[in-house]
Amino acid sequence: MTVDFESLRGRRVLVTGGLGFIGSNLARRLVELGADVVLVDSLIPEYGGNLFNVAGIEDRARVNISDVRDVHAFRHLVRDRELLFNLAGQTSHLDSMRDPVADLEINCAAQLNMLETCRRHAPGIKIVFASTRQIYGRPDYLPVDEKHILRPADVNGINKMAGEWYHILYNNVHGLKATALRLTNTFGPRMRVKDARQTFLGVWIKAVVRDEPFEVWGGQQLRDFSYVEDCVDALLAAATTDAVDGRFYNLAGDRVISLHDLAELLVEVAGGGRYEIKAFPPERKKIDIGDYYAEDTAFRTTTGWQARTRLGDGLAATLAFYRQNIDRYL
Repeated sequence: MTVDFESLRGRRVLVTGGLGFIGSNLARRLVELGADVVLVDSLIPEYGGNLFNVAGIEDRARVNISDVRDVHAFRHLVRDRELLFNLAGQTSHLDSMRDPVADLEINCAAQLNMLETCRRHAPGIKIVFASTRQIYGRPDYLPVDEKHILRPADVNGINKMAGEWYHILYNNVHGLKATALRLTNTFGPRMRVKDARQTFLGVWIKAVVRDEPFEVWGGQQLRDFSYVEDCVDALLAAATTDAVDGRFYNLAGDRVISLHDLAELLVEVAGGGRYEIKAFPPERKKIDIGDYYAEDTAFRTTTGWQARTRLGDGLAATLAFYRQNIDRYL
């Protein structure tokens, strides 16, 4: 099965979180494909939006600085759109525990408001929602498939779970076409690296680029990692495959690796670097999920998507990007 991304040419697309990591990489691909792209982002400093992420495509994608919690603004933005990639969210697990109400507003209430606005003002739209593997919590078995019980380990996971299921509910009850992709650890150019609000790997990459040591907490945990271009391919595949509507899917990386071996691979690819194995900080240990890696046969079978980027190649491309642009992300 092949995915026909050319069908996106001329389509009217809205991307929430469009100045963020995944959203901006998606935007670049969409404009290359000839789509009519509108990007929405609040540019709240804690949430990862960065105008530099769309450098070079400013004349091919419209940018609207707006918060998805603003129902009136979203009504105007979504009215003429055919596709919505819903990537806006609060991603920090630790922040969700420190400020659970803000996480609730962004990852739960705002999602419901957006869906209700789409139902009333853009009923023909197709929505692809960026969910997360965090909703599974600590796995009972590996690899984790979509039949695994949902048992989130933090407030962020609970609210993302609710946001995902609002999308499935609106598909099943209101006929609003929607699907959800449960993303694993996504990395690549334009990710947030100045802190660990998106992923610890960004902090590691920043340290290597700046010739500073980084910390590996624990080290034996197993993970899989998804390069952002593969993630973008998956989002586009979901948008162009009717069979995924009303369903949720895992995405997985190209290999399973321990955090210690990942640190070794990063140092090898970078040609140098220093790290130290340390125990988990207590506040993070409480919400750590242990080993996790996904089974994504269902999505691959349904759409024809396949992860194409080897982990080492993705790390090399990411390092090359930040060696040129690190000052834009600090």
